[in-house]
Amino acid sequence: MINSGTIGMPLHFGKVPNFLLNRMGLMGDAVIESIVDNYGKSEVLTRMSDPNWFQAFGAVMGMHWNSSGVTATVLGSLKRHINPKANDLGLYILGGKGKQSWSAPKQVEKFANKHALDGTSLSNNCALTRRIDNNTVQDGFDLYQHYFLLSDEGEWTSISQGMNRETRRARRYHWHSPTVKSFVAEPHTAIVGKESQKVLNLVDANADTLRSNMVSLVNDSPKEIKKVIRDHNFEDYHQVKNDDVNLARLGSVLDLAYQGGIEKFEDLVMLHGMGPKTLKAVALASEVIHGDSTRFDDPARFSFAVGGKDGVPHPINIKALDETIEMLQTSVDKSKVGEKAKSNALKRLHKVAVQGEDKGTPLDFLQDFIDEEWSDAEKSGGKTFLGPVIKNVTRNIMGQANSILYKNKND
Repeated sequence: MINSGTIGMPLHFGKVPNFLLNRMGLMGDAVIESIVDNYGKSEVLTRMSDPNWFQAFGAVMGMHWNSSGVTATVLGSLKRHINPKANDLGLYILGGKGKQSWSAPKQVEKFANKHALDGTSLSNNCALTRRIDNNTVQDGFDLYQHYFLLSDEGEWTSISQGMNRETRRARRYHWHSPTVKSFVAEPHTAIVGKESQKVLNLVDANADTLRSNMVSLVNDSPKEIKKVIRDHNFEDYHQVKNDDVNLARLGSVLDLAYQGGIEKFEDLVMLHGMGPKTLKAVALASEVIHGDSTRFDDPARFSFAVGGKDGVPHPINIKALDETIEMLQTSVDKSKVGEKAKSNALKRLHKVAVQGEDKGTPLDFLQDFIDEEWSDAEKSGGKTFLGPVIKNVTRNIMGQANSILYKNKND
C-alpha cells in the first residue's frame, strides 16, 4: 500500500491529559494486536506507513484529527505497551523524541542482532532515513523526533517529524522498507504536513539532474537550478467541517449505533445491547482494524469515535472509550485461545457499516450531531484537557482560544 496524500498538522494548545494517555496506550495496543491477529505483523507496518491511516488511528483514540501532536503521543504510548510484548508480537518500536531519536540506530542494531538479522544494514537504513529527512529534503523543517518500527523478519517503517520554528508548523515523513527501491530517488511512502514555502527535495524521482548539478555548485554559480516543489494545501482551523468528513460513511455508522441498525443482523448478536455511543466508537475502531487503504482520506471522521481532548468535535466520552477498549481487548484475548466470535463480529460490523453507506446524510446533520454530543457531555461528565466539561463554560473557552489561535478560520 503506497500513499502520497497530505494531511495538515497545525500546532494545537493543551497537553494530553493523564486520564487519556494510558487509555490511548491500551486502545492502541488492542488495535495493533487485532491487526496482527487478523492480518499479520507486516500489515501493521504497512498501515503505519500510511499517513491517512495514522491520523485516523490517533483520532479514534481521542487525539485531535489534524494535530501534529498525534505523532509523539500515539507512538510514545504504543511504545510503552507494545515493546514489553515484542517477543510475542514480533514488532518493536525504537527511537522517539530528542536523545531517543538519535540513539535509534544503536537500538535497531541491538534488536536486529538479537533476532539474527543484519544489524549493520538495518542500523544504516535507520540512520539514512533520518539523515535524508533532515538534510536532503530541504523544506525548512528540522527533525525533532524519529521512530523506527521493526519486525523480527527485518521489515521496517520509519516515521519522523520536523518543525519549522518560523511558521510554527510541523511536517511528518513516512517510509516503508518494501517500497524503498533507492535512498536517493523518491524513497518516502509519503511526506505529510503543512508547508507554505517552496521545497528543495533532493530525493524526488524528478531530481536526477539536480542531484548531478549540485556537485557543480561548489565551484560554479549556474544560472538556473532546477527545484522540485511540493505544494501542500493546508488550512489552519480547529473544528471539523462537512468537507472534512465523508458524511455517507459517518451516517451509516450513526444509523447502526442510534437507530438499532445492528439488531436485525444475527451474526452481530455479540454486540447486541451495547450502548449507542460505545457502538459508534467500536464501529469506527473496527474500521481502523479492518478497513482497506481507500477509507482513510477523511481522518476527521474517526474523531467521532470517542471525541477529542480539545473538545473537537466533542468532548471525550470516558465510558464509551473504556467500553471500547474492553471490547477490543477481550476480542484479542479470546481470539488467542481460538474463540473467534467477538473478533468475527467486529469484522462483520465494519462490513455492515460499509453496506449502509449508500443512504447518505443530510447536509446539516453534522453540526446538529456535534451540538447534541456537547449537550450530552455537559450532562454526563465528558472530558477535555481542561478536565470535566462545565456547562456554558468549557465550550466557550475552547471557542475563544480557537478564534485567537486560528483567527476565526474555524467559521
